[in-house]
Amino acid sequence: MGGVTSSIAAKFAFFPPAPPSYTVIADEDCGVEKLSIPEVPRRDGVDVLKLRNRRGNDVVAVYVKHPKASSTLLYSHGNAADLGQMFELFVELSNRLRVNLMGYDYSGYGQSTGKPTESNTYADVDAAYKCLKEQYGVKDEQLILYGQSVGSGPTVDLAARTPNLRGVVLHSPILSGVRVLYPVKRTYWFDIYKNVDKIAQLNCPVLVIHGTADEVVDYSHGKQLHELCKEKYEPLWLSGGGHCNLELYPEYIRHLKKFVSYLNKFKPSSNGTKDPAVESSSNGCSKESTVESDSQSKASENPSKLSTAVSNPDTFELKPELPDVSRNSLDSRLEKSKKNSKPEKSRMSTDQVDRFRRKKGLLW
Repeated sequence: MGGVTSSIAAKFAFFPPAPPSYTVIADEDCGVEKLSIPEVPRRDGVDVLKLRNRRGNDVVAVYVKHPKASSTLLYSHGNAADLGQMFELFVELSNRLRVNLMGYDYSGYGQSTGKPTESNTYADVDAAYKCLKEQYGVKDEQLILYGQSVGSGPTVDLAARTPNLRGVVLHSPILSGVRVLYPVKRTYWFDIYKNVDKIAQLNCPVLVIHGTADEVVDYSHGKQLHELCKEKYEPLWLSGGGHCNLELYPEYIRHLKKFVSYLNKFKPSSNGTKDPAVESSSNGCSKESTVESDSQSKASENPSKLSTAVSNPDTFELKPELPDVSRNSLDSRLEKSKKNSKPEKSRMSTDQVDRFRRKKGLLW
């Protein structure tokens, strides 16, 4: 039965970019052999790693260090993306949030070996988690898990098994794989990424971010997951936001900064609860934040303007010569996947952003 489930999962969910957007090479730095990705800008404080997961696959990961970090973020990306496309976003998030950040490729994605299956993604995120603890000395109390779209699956699974996390971010998350395709009310045995059944097991603050105009994963998924959380943080519903453009909204990074700052104000106790001495209503648990600014909506319609808006500290600067990292994390059409399950080729250049954003039904 497990093999059948994995087969269904592969048809529903996984479309790794083909060919991969990057390679991994070994070079020598001061006589020490290190791995690097030649397709992305070389930066100090970035480690490229190959991790072996418990299923025998080599998982490629990058670790971005921040000199003033008080927490570490483990990022599980969305579909139809790999580390080459996500790299600049990882660096940007590390800088803006002042966190160390590890991102990794699922089995069968990028230069990670094996095949993408639900079980393999759980082994992949566990390998990254183990590396953070053993190689970088990261404690659970310092760790924030971040799951984007299909990446919410391995994120929620790991969070449900790790009681003392600092926090969790769910970005355009799914209730489950089948629920993306059909409005079912129950969980079937062949369903994948059953976040709806696991979310109540999380014992840390959870931030949910979702676009109200998401045509791939309806934002009712994010709404329901937020409602099911035990420790709710003020969610962010981005008015007019789609599935692959939320990073372009200034409120996105502002809200993440606010969340990280809130998490830094307390340390979870041994039972996974926060220190009551610092507990307050500052997390806005009873509030919902919805961005309705016309200027932000216009910004999302014309992302090229954002690349020059360096005067705004809450706007990402996406350099035109780099891959379109903010929108490539989920880049295949849902409707096309229903018909023949063949992925659309991943778009890796910012000069194609406007054409791609007009297309409907990007795959989760």
